[in-house]
Amino acid sequence: MSKADQTANRHDLIRVHGARVNNLKDVSVDIPKRRLTVFTGVSGSGKSSLVFGTVAAESQRLINETYSAFVQGFMPTLARPDVDVLEGLTTAILIDQERMGSDPRSTVGTATDANAMLRILFSRLGKPHIGPPSAFAFNVATVNAVGALTVERGAKTRTVKETFSRTGGMCPRCEGRGAVTDFDLAQMYDDSKSLNEGALKIPGYSMDGWFGRIFSGCGLFDPDKPIRKFSKKELHDLLYKEPTKIKVDGINLTYEGLIPKIQKSMLAKDVDAMQPHVRAFVERVITFSTCPDCGGTRLSAGARSSKIGKLNIADACAMQISDLAAWVRGLKEPSVAPLLAKLLHTLDSFVEIGLGYLSLERPAGTLSGGEAQRTKMIRHLGSALTDVTYVFDEPTIGLHPHDIQRMNGLLLQLRDKGNTVLVVEHKPEAIAIADHVIDLGPGAGSAGGKVVFEGSVEDLRASGTLTGKHLDDRARLKSSVRKPSGALKVRGAKTHNLKNLNVDIPLGVLAVVTGVAGSGKSSLIHGSVAGQDGVVAIDQAPIRGSRRSNPATYTGLLDPIRNAFAKANQVKPALFSANSEGACPSCNGAGVVYMDLAMMAGVATVCEECEGKRFQAQVLKYKFGGKDISQVLAMPVDEALAFFGNGKSGVPAARAILERLADVGLGYLGLGQPLTTLSGGERQRLKLATQMGEKGGIYVLDEPTSGLHLADVGQLLALLDRLVDGGKSVLVIEHHQAVMAHADWIIDLGPGAGHDGGRVVFEGTPAQLVTERSTLTGEHLAAYVGASTARKTARSKARAAS
Repeated sequence: MSKADQTANRHDLIRVHGARVNNLKDVSVDIPKRRLTVFTGVSGSGKSSLVFGTVAAESQRLINETYSAFVQGFMPTLARPDVDVLEGLTTAILIDQERMGSDPRSTVGTATDANAMLRILFSRLGKPHIGPPSAFAFNVATVNAVGALTVERGAKTRTVKETFSRTGGMCPRCEGRGAVTDFDLAQMYDDSKSLNEGALKIPGYSMDGWFGRIFSGCGLFDPDKPIRKFSKKELHDLLYKEPTKIKVDGINLTYEGLIPKIQKSMLAKDVDAMQPHVRAFVERVITFSTCPDCGGTRLSAGARSSKIGKLNIADACAMQISDLAAWVRGLKEPSVAPLLAKLLHTLDSFVEIGLGYLSLERPAGTLSGGEAQRTKMIRHLGSALTDVTYVFDEPTIGLHPHDIQRMNGLLLQLRDKGNTVLVVEHKPEAIAIADHVIDLGPGAGSAGGKVVFEGSVEDLRASGTLTGKHLDDRARLKSSVRKPSGALKVRGAKTHNLKNLNVDIPLGVLAVVTGVAGSGKSSLIHGSVAGQDGVVAIDQAPIRGSRRSNPATYTGLLDPIRNAFAKANQVKPALFSANSEGACPSCNGAGVVYMDLAMMAGVATVCEECEGKRFQAQVLKYKFGGKDISQVLAMPVDEALAFFGNGKSGVPAARAILERLADVGLGYLGLGQPLTTLSGGERQRLKLATQMGEKGGIYVLDEPTSGLHLADVGQLLALLDRLVDGGKSVLVIEHHQAVMAHADWIIDLGPGAGHDGGRVVFEGTPAQLVTERSTLTGEHLAAYVGASTARKTARSKARAAS
């Protein structure tokens, strides 16, 4: 081969050599460019470490280095991944499952630019005409102010008055949030005490720091007087005063009332993004209700007054996107034809990707991980960029088999535009479209981190790897199903798109709720079933906890471990907690030191004093079973189960929790792994393991197969069987056909999504659903079990022939 050919070949590859990120063991692999490559392997095998932690991370770091030194000074410092060689990288665009937008003003429309295009449309065609596009923006306030402008002419300067004005569409009452807040003042302070006596109950508002200096030196009230003796003006200044310049001890400072201060510092974030103690305060002190002025639309009266036909912009944003697309398609106005075409393409992309049931006003923070990922994808479907590397993390999560076909088409569309598409995936339907497969394993955690296969999908089937062996797995319908012991009756359910729905959910069996995305499954279960007495609901919502939270702390496993260490060394249990007396003083037990960069992403660096071990050096001298506490917390669940399961280091209370974690397929998870690093499926299974011991007769699970390898689905089904056989009722929202086939009873919602759904279209056994084929779910399940039967017959013939 000539040098030119070799160079051309290198340019067609992303070359990774010697990757050691997380559990990767000197991985070397060539990833073909402008192809669709799927990365497979069990959970924890190293897929994300290779794709996100190595390839995408280095691409992002190199992009940041193209900015000037001045700009880089405001950006997070990204460390180079631990890899010997990375060649052939292109710009990487990550489309992951991270929840979108902690800002309460972030919506589906603002996240995809659909709102921006609508604002332009209404500013051009709306009657009456009220101003520029910003007049329809709920993120922009109307400002009319007079300021001072300094003008320099040579050595002379003069000051002139200047009028500043800006027309925005923000509702002045709720400031574009759509909701107003009421404060329980008794929870904010103890009015029998003075400020200096510690009257304030607000997290972080101590009289020992800057707040104390401001309150003591502002001159607006006496900090030694009980708050209940404040005059009306003093109380108003304490609670509501607008930002005011003051001077304290010769330093220029700004004083602001407590309530606007809290609104800006605490309520600007999504509740789930807050630190636990701040979240507890907000939930205790503040109640939210729909803004009476804008009716929850977030928009000013002026913005709502301008209409195109019979619709104002709030009406348009409230419509189901599939209906909004039909409305836009009906607008025939040559003066804005290019804008209409672009807006229509964006709206049609929502429908094409299976999100036509959403509305543009939907808060971005309420989207599921799968919905968030697909919403991010909208921005790229019409992009003119080529030779970009798109990186997806399980794009089929939350998708009905019918919708997976459309997702596959969109991935291929991105590839066919000349892009490199990298997909981490478990579903066989998505693996099947790959041009190239890279399988990692052979196991999880320390047992993984190696490339066990590279090649085509057909070669993967014959490879003998765990993925290859299970790629064609298809569950069969059960020969007999359990009989219900009773029923949970739901009557007149109207949550979201449900159409006054009546249904009897059988008890004492494994019942599965199915239907396309947006058909009303979650509305039915979380709106009418979860929250009832005896119901244990386990969803994929973020687990609430601090940066120091991990599986050991969340499950209560750390308590018996600490007690075992304390007893063995004759010291206090608190020494073995990174949140208590044993914590490294330099990083406060976090193992890393965080640098908050305000509006930029924060930066975390490993603590130099404890080297990431989180504990004081003195604590690490104490051993149990030959291990110190940091070594124990570094163990994966399976290793810890062997460690605490028998012999001198046996701890029955720890073993019971570890067995439940292993039962739900989390044997590879590190005991001390931060909860913030877990996927949605891992979070749910962690909740399930924790709550399996709770008193409750009905377990509700929301897509428990998320993130599960094909080989682990059988283990999950066995666990669900054990729960039912142990006297529990199990109700599962699920798209995975293996779970459907294994069910005793299926409730199928539909027939479509949004206002086209919300009805029960089938109730019965899986066998009846397959026989009738009366719904989309029935069609796909019939094809699935039919493929299972065909493969079983083919294997039997092959064995007979041999």
